[in-house]
Amino acid sequence: MLIRNVSVLIVPEQGECRVDEAQDIHVQDDRIVAITPTADAPDAGEPPTEVVDGSGLLAVPGLVNSHTHSPMVMMRGAAEDLSIEDWFNRRIWPMEVNLTPERVRVGARLACAEMLLAGVTTFVDHYFHADQIAAAAIESGIRADLAPTFFSSAGQDAIDAAFETTGDLSARHPRITASLGPHATYTVTDEDLRRTADLARSDGRRIHLHAAETDDQTQASLEKHGVTPIQVLERTGVLEAGALVAHGCGIREEDLPILERYADRTTVASCPKVYLKLAMSEVTPIKRLRSAGVNVGIGTDGAAVHNTLDVWEAIRMVALTQKQREHDAEWMTLSDTLRLATRGSATAAGLENQIGVLEPGRQADIALVDLSAPHHQPVHDPRAALVYSMRASDVVTVLVAGQIVVRDRQLTTMDLAEVLADAKSLAHTLVDLSQGGAVQHYAP
Repeated sequence: MLIRNVSVLIVPEQGECRVDEAQDIHVQDDRIVAITPTADAPDAGEPPTEVVDGSGLLAVPGLVNSHTHSPMVMMRGAAEDLSIEDWFNRRIWPMEVNLTPERVRVGARLACAEMLLAGVTTFVDHYFHADQIAAAAIESGIRADLAPTFFSSAGQDAIDAAFETTGDLSARHPRITASLGPHATYTVTDEDLRRTADLARSDGRRIHLHAAETDDQTQASLEKHGVTPIQVLERTGVLEAGALVAHGCGIREEDLPILERYADRTTVASCPKVYLKLAMSEVTPIKRLRSAGVNVGIGTDGAAVHNTLDVWEAIRMVALTQKQREHDAEWMTLSDTLRLATRGSATAAGLENQIGVLEPGRQADIALVDLSAPHHQPVHDPRAALVYSMRASDVVTVLVAGQIVVRDRQLTTMDLAEVLADAKSLAHTLVDLSQGGAVQHYAP
């Protein structure tokens, strides 16, 4: 395949990002093999099997949603204007009593459709019935890292089943990877975290979990146990094994030297819209984490609180909230924000050597975006357009592993009308609170 005459976003490991105009991206099988200036005439060699006209478009690395709960799209808009305690205890965890494999699959199909149409080519998921999420990902053509969720309160059989599912997922498809998924430091015992860490080390897997989500959680951990959630992760071996930590808004100054020791295997996923909506007192301390050498990725969390799986929106909110947090308009520059969204989020997915940048040898996960709409014009700096003006609807064409999954703003792998109809037919069954009970109680 040849993507012809397209502008290309270049994201170096350090320094300023740039856009190279009039480039040809050469794709063979699932990989980018070359990026060359557009020639006046095609090469005399064997012609490509397909040519995608990139004229007027900008090629960016396929986005990564570095932390989400994809089937929660089925709860979109069903838990609004609530404190974090009531959000969990009065809505979400009572709703999750209604989860079934079918409902999870239907929600995951809708989530995959939404993400692909917005240029998200990889998502890092943490949820129940992960085998059903894998099926949806395989069908849609998206790439996914899946962590089957478990609570200690569910018992050892449920934990063993989650571990078994993690192993099974790894063999499902080349686009599917798997992580271990304890829910959080306040819902999983130290004993079960140690067991998870031991399995992670023996199997060579990462651990994806929530920790220090809020400063209140950190304070509660100190009062109950005498240690912060990050210290829990260290003493149970989770950090040594390698972890993706969701949120980290409650990370304290004393946690930073600990995280620095494990910076080569630790990533934090930031989902800032959620922190604003739930009126948390802090957002992820990205500047301090980066100073400690810890990688940071950008995610949406679940749509039950974020309302969309639009990573462009999350990118914009990371830049804005970080400037506000640090009271520094010169912090979180365009290039730094784009680097978090690409290289940082690829690291969060455990795929830093495969995706996240457009260069030869990388997987051909590519989104072609259109900056011609009025909300972008005039384009003085395409990097600013990507960070501050982009909408999901600006995505035109999407490739995952060299396969076109969105063409001219239309899915090629799934019938969107069918996906929407299935979701609408089942959504009411998932948000029904008449059954009573809850999968867990929020009391960190």
